[in-house]
Amino acid sequence: MPRLLQDWVTDHAQRLPDATAVVLDRDRLSYGDLEVTSSRLANLLVARGCSPGDRVCLLMPKTPLAIAAIIGIYKAGCVYVPLDPTSPAARLAAIIRACEASWVVAAGPVGETIGALYGEQGIGDALRVAWLDTVEPGAVPVAAVWADACAAPAATVPRARADSPAHILFTSGSTGVPKGVVITHENVVSFVEWAVREFCLDESDRVSGHSPLAFDLSVFDIFGALAVGAELHLVPERCRMLPQRLAEWVRDSRLTQWFSVPAVMNYMSKFDVVRQDDFPTLRRVMWCGEVLPTPSLQYWMRKLPHASFTNLYGPTETTIASSYYRVPACPQDETAEIPIGLPCDGEALAVLDGSGRPVRPGVTGELYIKGIGLSPGYWRNPQATKLAFVINSTSRERMYRTGDRARVGEDGLFYYAGREDAQVKSRGYRIELGEIEAALNAVRILREAAVTAVPSADFDAVVLCCSYVPQPGQPVTPATLRNEVARWLPPYMIPSRWKAYRQLPRNATGKIDRNRLKEDWRGDVADAA
Repeated sequence: MPRLLQDWVTDHAQRLPDATAVVLDRDRLSYGDLEVTSSRLANLLVARGCSPGDRVCLLMPKTPLAIAAIIGIYKAGCVYVPLDPTSPAARLAAIIRACEASWVVAAGPVGETIGALYGEQGIGDALRVAWLDTVEPGAVPVAAVWADACAAPAATVPRARADSPAHILFTSGSTGVPKGVVITHENVVSFVEWAVREFCLDESDRVSGHSPLAFDLSVFDIFGALAVGAELHLVPERCRMLPQRLAEWVRDSRLTQWFSVPAVMNYMSKFDVVRQDDFPTLRRVMWCGEVLPTPSLQYWMRKLPHASFTNLYGPTETTIASSYYRVPACPQDETAEIPIGLPCDGEALAVLDGSGRPVRPGVTGELYIKGIGLSPGYWRNPQATKLAFVINSTSRERMYRTGDRARVGEDGLFYYAGREDAQVKSRGYRIELGEIEAALNAVRILREAAVTAVPSADFDAVVLCCSYVPQPGQPVTPATLRNEVARWLPPYMIPSRWKAYRQLPRNATGKIDRNRLKEDWRGDVADAA
């Protein structure tokens, strides 16, 4: 019988029903509670006609109930699709349509968003709402309510296979349409089982849950804890972006593991909120999603000499992370390069040239990944899947083309060397500049617009800069443009710098000269730092 993600909860509920599973402030669920609550939701979905393989979206704040809902979706034999409550309704509607979701499980202050989905976005005929709050969301029709779950019959659902989709995570798409990355139960179980062995996680751990549910790092937060019967401590929203409060929360929670994007650690170091020998229970500090500046790493390692520090690397398409590097000692030089290390068990990395042949050590090429973490591809998007998941002409192995540049050092370790394309990372989110430009090009008061990403020493690591040309006679302000694109883009994708041009510079081929724009912006960003 294959191990599925929900099995870990059932196992620990039988063995340690009273042990704490998920915590958010004073809101707690034991493993027994998590098992019962998730089974109630599974029963409710099945009783209302949800079938194995159906895509079920989750639209609610990150709470213990949300974690139970994820487990319940799996128990119903369905595929979990997280929706970011901070994203505009238009983007959420595009995701719902793309994955052909049949249900959305919702709770919390999302009634207005659901109303917009049913109203201006017009998806009410195809989508049913399972509402888990006691107060229903206004005039929006609800197909199932939480109170009915008690009376729902026991769910009898065929068990999924290990290679069945567990969830679909939508990333930014260069054409303006988000792409859905399919991740299987086997993909996640393999990574988590490796991480448990490598980092010696056990039921005494108190694990952070910082990443949003729509971000793939949250999968390790959740199942890294639940796999071993540990406690998952969700970071309260009031603390997520306030460094002093976040440091206080880490102390009060007595965490043993911290895992986040580097931007958060960088932010905390810049505000110097970590005391010497702080967080005495913290055993492990891990980061993934982008480059952590070496000065920030030095800060953390000097403040916390008792903790281990690990850099993890991997795109969503290869499940959480594909390589890791345990930093053996605090770097002496603030310009020292931190490697992305060696492959996780069951994974392999290769640096290839433009013809798909391995390059020599020290030579930079494109990074490819193969192994057990590879996604089956993009949800019902064979063209994008074929472009990204390729068959190596020499080895005939299926590999993911990351679009990242890398090299192998003399020490045999892999080193990240930037991006190949117009994709950037900010706060760990993967952003296609083309998706932002697609939203801008839909704004009628603009003739044209281009978005560039300029490196910065601030919290985001890059600054998204928009250069635009207004339509003749149209009054255009940055505030107007921000409001327009906010209807389509989540906050982290909205440019923070805006500049009007009479016309955008062109190169010899007549295309927008993005290098000139980037240089134009570089001075402005540096002056504002």
